[in-house]
Amino acid sequence: MKKAIGILISLVMIFACVTPAFAADENGSFGAYKHVYIIGIDGAGRFFKDADTPNFDRIFEDGAVDYTARAETITTSAQNWGAILTGVSYLKHGLTNDITGAQERTSETEFPTVFTYARRAFPDAELASFVHWNNINFGIIENDIGVTKGCGGDSEVTDMICDYFNSGNQPTLFFVQLDDVDHAGHESGSKSEEFIKAIEVADGYIGRIYDAIEANGMMEDGLFIVVADHGHTKNGGHGGPSMRETNVTIAAKGKTVVKGGSFDGISRNRDVSAIALYALGLEKPDHMSSRMPANLFRDVKGEARPVMNDFLDSFVSAFAWIATLFTAIAG
Repeated sequence: MKKAIGILISLVMIFACVTPAFAADENGSFGAYKHVYIIGIDGAGRFFKDADTPNFDRIFEDGAVDYTARAETITTSAQNWGAILTGVSYLKHGLTNDITGAQERTSETEFPTVFTYARRAFPDAELASFVHWNNINFGIIENDIGVTKGCGGDSEVTDMICDYFNSGNQPTLFFVQLDDVDHAGHESGSKSEEFIKAIEVADGYIGRIYDAIEANGMMEDGLFIVVADHGHTKNGGHGGPSMRETNVTIAAKGKTVVKGGSFDGISRNRDVSAIALYALGLEKPDHMSSRMPANLFRDVKGEARPVMNDFLDSFVSAFAWIATLFTAIAG
């Protein structure tokens, strides 16, 4: 019986991946945005839905939210932030926590981040990244393309960001990573009050960042995205294939986003890179396995997962998902 279920699930996933792509009815959302803001909440997984998050709720009331997007098979930070920003799997970008802490990254790399593509398209644009975990600014986002960078604790970074926007900066591409939720997950686990409280505190930071953007007139042509890299187990920690670790939140708000949209059920957090490029009117590089989901932008029906761009990842991911489901069924 289990073998039959496994085969059935495999076939369903393969079908979902290779279903012919649907093009946009028109390019209403392609290039419709002057600003893309990506707010990353490290370790939050799918658990926004379990917390009291008035800011998240008001921001995305008219937006699209998915609590079941899939993280990378290896649910660690560098693998996932690397995938989110490069649009390729961890098997291709090769970034790990150790590597990102030791090797400064430049644009002379095989799989650059969306920041490099934005810089090539917009030579004079303001680009910025503010993070708690400096491995992202040092070892993932390129250091030779003129990205404004800041680093500090979550509260300090949020203050920096508000000052940044209130000083008149108008970034074309903007990234944030907050880390306190991940710390709480390691210390207390994803079923703890401490973990949920940390998400609620992060919700306050998200609200402040959004309000600073809006107060400075940059949301009318802005796409605001919140994404998690991974979740946590009940007892704390991550890295494995359980649903608590691999299910993550992606949410988007913008003028062409489907109100009440929920993406399409096969989204991955790495799809943020394809979404960001599309919103800015930039063609996605052929090597990316990131894709445009359906039920996100009103005029985009979605595209198939480009399996052949990273066949090994597609194969590994399919079997990892089956293992995840059996783990969940087994309790």
